[in-house]
Amino acid sequence: AIIEVEYQNRRSTCTRRKQMDILTRAELEQLMRKEQQWCVSIYMPAHRSGPETQQDPIRLKNLLGEAEKHLSARGVSTRDVQEMLEPANKLLQDYDFWQHQSDGLAIFLSSKGVHHYRLPLDFEQLVVVIDHFHIKPLLPLFTGDGQFYILALSQNEIRLLNCTRDSVSEIGIGQIAGSLTDALSPDDPQVSLQLHTSGSLGGMSGDSSVTFHGQGGGSDESAKNELLRYFHLVADGLTEFLQGEQAPLVLAGVEYLLPIYKEANRYPNLIDMVIKGNPDLLSADELHKSAWDIIGPRFQAAQEEAVAQYQQLAGQASERVADTLEKIVPAAYRGRIETLFVATGVPQWGVFDPVTNEIELHDQIQADDEPLLDLAAVQTYLKGGVVYTMEPEKVPGGTSAAAVLRY
Repeated sequence: AIIEVEYQNRRSTCTRRKQMDILTRAELEQLMRKEQQWCVSIYMPAHRSGPETQQDPIRLKNLLGEAEKHLSARGVSTRDVQEMLEPANKLLQDYDFWQHQSDGLAIFLSSKGVHHYRLPLDFEQLVVVIDHFHIKPLLPLFTGDGQFYILALSQNEIRLLNCTRDSVSEIGIGQIAGSLTDALSPDDPQVSLQLHTSGSLGGMSGDSSVTFHGQGGGSDESAKNELLRYFHLVADGLTEFLQGEQAPLVLAGVEYLLPIYKEANRYPNLIDMVIKGNPDLLSADELHKSAWDIIGPRFQAAQEEAVAQYQQLAGQASERVADTLEKIVPAAYRGRIETLFVATGVPQWGVFDPVTNEIELHDQIQADDEPLLDLAAVQTYLKGGVVYTMEPEKVPGGTSAAAVLRY
């Protein structure tokens, strides 16, 4: 294949349909803060295409009506209710918003404003009105095997995909780089670069070679330097965009581009194995399948290794393991948890005082109670630990939660 890239003396913005939003660590931390007021959390399934997209605004309208009833029942004035819900009501008439959805929509409303996220999670319809945002349905995004990214590189565009085991969504990446043609501004606007490649055009292995032919006085080395300069722009933008993220990143691209990008990369969780081939010829689903072949075994091996470490430490009666919420919740708040195992579908309500480290467990939900397992999971994630959610019978130690402590 012969790919010709003509450099132009201009910069441009990468425009892309925004089908997916990133919920960053900083935003999650903000959502976790308790408000001295009522907070509305709305979750609903969404649809990427087809006639169901026309029903999604109706679903949201009904959920907003339910939120209005909850707020009114709690004594919030009609005026304050309308002001709080107004930002979400405006979305009902936003045609473009509904045409660019992911699998699920989460909306968080308070008197301070609105946050909404289109996410690759198939939410059940839910409205919660309490004094803080309800974040339990978001937990699958923060587990050690919850999500990963694909960065698809070509001279035409940069595509960033957010994936879980069962879904993939393209993320609007704004001004990260644009195309190679548009991103660079060399002194000579007429300079062009021809890259002659041969070898494998797809798959995760195969040999290929590349010959650079610079025109207009360039050289092979200067051509490579221009590519490296471009990828530095991409890498810097991506690192800022994914700041604080821990999910692994898989590269996809024609083989000669990949080592050049790796040289520029600054994202700490870029993995070695890659998807080779022109990603412009692959759909998001095809890229996802290839990436899961790489990521799936790694996720499984990491979880098995984590369980083995817990069992080894527990067998040694080490103080680095914990299997009660009285120990786990305070440790999560203090950033002491390295790995946390949490049972799915097991509610545990109670109250935790981070000042005194005192914890009360309740069999049934009471006023001011919080879901303590979810609380421990989110705090572990925010403090840089790894969380695994699993069936109750698979949690090491036979309890609802178990942890390996850093110290």
